[in-house]
Amino acid sequence: MTPITEVEGRRLALSNLDKVLYPATGTTKGEVLHYYAVTAADALLAHLHNRPVSFLRYPDGPDGQRFFTKNPPPGTPSWVRIAEVPRHTAQQSRQVVVQDLASLMWAANLVVEFHTPQWQADAPGIADRMVFDLDPGAPATVVECCRVALWLRERLAADGLSAYGKTSGSKGLHLLVPLEPTPADRVSAYAKRLAVEAEQQLPDLVVHRMTRALRPGKVFVDFSQNAAAKTTATPYTLRAEAEPTASAPVAWAEIEDCRTPAELVFLAADMAGRLERYGDLLGPLTDPDRARPLPATA
Repeated sequence: MTPITEVEGRRLALSNLDKVLYPATGTTKGEVLHYYAVTAADALLAHLHNRPVSFLRYPDGPDGQRFFTKNPPPGTPSWVRIAEVPRHTAQQSRQVVVQDLASLMWAANLVVEFHTPQWQADAPGIADRMVFDLDPGAPATVVECCRVALWLRERLAADGLSAYGKTSGSKGLHLLVPLEPTPADRVSAYAKRLAVEAEQQLPDLVVHRMTRALRPGKVFVDFSQNAAAKTTATPYTLRAEAEPTASAPVAWAEIEDCRTPAELVFLAADMAGRLERYGDLLGPLTDPDRARPLPATA
C-alpha cells in the first residue's frame, strides 16, 4: 500500500520510497524526496516561485526512460497552481507553477528535474534574469568553464551587471544575472553579443556556435536559453546523471580556485552543509533591489 503523507494540509501518496533511483550511489527515491523536503525546499522554492515549470521525468532513474514535458501531468491535483502561458501560436499553454512545499513534494514524487524560464508567469517573455550556459567540449572540462566565467564576470561588470554561478549538475557551469524586467529578445541579443565577444577575445577557449565540429577542447557559451521559449535547470534541482548531482550554486572563490572537475561536483548529500555554510548563493536573483538594467545600447 502506498503511504499517505500530509504536507501543509495536503494529502500526498508518496510511492516506491525504497526504490533505488541512482544505482551508482544506492540513493533511493525516499532519500531524493528527503532532499527536496528537508534540505533544498526553502532555497529551491524561492527560485521556482511564480515560474512555469517544465519537467524532465526519469521515473526509473538516469538509466531508464526520460521524457520532457511542459504540460501538467495526468492526475495533477486541483490544488496545484496552473498558469496560462503563451506559445509561438496564438494559443495559450498550461503549465504547473510550484508555489509551496506540498506542490514541490507532489512534483518530486514523479521523479523529475525542474526547469524554469528566465521570466515569471505573470509577465511571460519579460525576463528578470539572464543566463549563460557554459558547456565544455571534451577534453575541456568545467575547469575551462571557470576561466570563461571569470572573463564574463568582468565583462558584465563593465556594463554594470552582476553575475552569480552554479554548476549545471552535469559537466558545465551556469552564470545567472538579475535584471530589471526586459523583453526576452533583447536579453537574447545582448547575451549573443557577449558570447561572440568572448570567442573573439578567447579564440582558443570559446565557441559561440552550437556546431559540434567546432566544440572539442572549447567551451560553448550557449546564450540560447534566454529565448522566451527556453528553460534552464532550476537551482538546486537534482539531475538525471549517474549520481544524484545537484545544480549547485557556487561561490566566486570556488570558481577562481577550481583546478579539477571533481571540485565542482556536488551531490544531494553535500547540499545541506553548503546551505549551512553559504546560505543561498543565488539569493540576489530573487531580490528585486539587486536587479539592474541592460545597457542602453543592448
